[in-house]
Amino acid sequence: MEQVRIGVIGLGMGFSHAKSLAAGRIAGARLSAVCDFNPAKQEIAKETLPSDVRIFSDVDAMMASGEVDAVIIATPHYGHPQEAIQALNRGLHVLIEKPAGVYTKQVREMNNAAAASGKVFSIMYNQRCNPLYKKLRELIADGELGEIRRMNWIVTNWYRSQSYYDSGGWRATWSGEGGGVLINQSPHQLDLWQWTTGMMPKRIRAFCAFGKYRNIEVEDDVTAYAEYENGATAVFITTTGEAPGTNRFEVTGDRGKIVIENGNLTFWRLRVPEPEFNRQYTGGFGEPECWKCDVPIVGDNPQHNGIIQNFTDAILHGTPLIAPGEEGIHGLTLSNAMHLSTWTDNWVDLPLDEDLYYNLLQERIAASTGEKTVREIGPVDMSKTFGTY
Repeated sequence: MEQVRIGVIGLGMGFSHAKSLAAGRIAGARLSAVCDFNPAKQEIAKETLPSDVRIFSDVDAMMASGEVDAVIIATPHYGHPQEAIQALNRGLHVLIEKPAGVYTKQVREMNNAAAASGKVFSIMYNQRCNPLYKKLRELIADGELGEIRRMNWIVTNWYRSQSYYDSGGWRATWSGEGGGVLINQSPHQLDLWQWTTGMMPKRIRAFCAFGKYRNIEVEDDVTAYAEYENGATAVFITTTGEAPGTNRFEVTGDRGKIVIENGNLTFWRLRVPEPEFNRQYTGGFGEPECWKCDVPIVGDNPQHNGIIQNFTDAILHGTPLIAPGEEGIHGLTLSNAMHLSTWTDNWVDLPLDEDLYYNLLQERIAASTGEKTVREIGPVDMSKTFGTY
């Protein structure tokens, strides 16, 4: 294969991916088809995209057309696993938008299908391309921070007005979206939290407020506390109802502290590790010598195009994936655990009880007033899952 023919499913968020491919911004790939159930979006695609791009209203027809080698799935959340499984079973490579799905039980089936297919499977975790978080991951993996003791992430700069939620009947509903700030706005941070540190918690206690600031069914304010096997702890705070917001990620280890905020990475590095200082110091009041280092960040952030290029390179040349699709389950596990902790008013141990989460989610879907998308694993009418993302 000299060039990957890519089809884009869902022309809400997916339309920007289609335009990048059509403009030749992805080396070794071309846009060969798009698919959306909405006739208005089909018309926009016809007017905007090159004339040789085929436009489909039925996803199965597009996958069976022989026009595509790979697909980008950019539909509402519930549809991601089903559409990915369908594509993988047809022998197509798959890149899904975040999140991987709504509940881990569903995503695990997708991961199993991907493993059995032998095809390239990736997820649109474009923030893994951000040199700030790449550098943080590198410093932690190289042992520069020592053993991690504490993580704090305040990400409250996701402000969304009521008019945003009112723009689509599926938004911020259990039946249409499957969650709120944790499933829509914060999946990148939930991924980066565990990807940069290389750690998943052993248990989580969370407090989600549902419709606290807006007239919605799902969570718009979350505070979560996590504990780890090595004794480390973490606090994760996010909301869509505060202005101005903050985005500050702080990771403390026994060799210092790293903070990412306002596009900068600052490393407060201890001259000697804290445990060593504590063993040797006899002066009473005192603390380890600390150097403030403003770490230079080299490289640009190719964002979504970086993931699509990497996906293409993996198909053509076997290049390792930046964001393997199977890893989407990790961040989703964190959000599912936060929901479950709130619903049960208790700690949630990881791995979480996937059946309990699924059953409690179904109760909320049944009571939801939102537009319905996909409710459960199994055969679905794929045309009903295409909407404005």
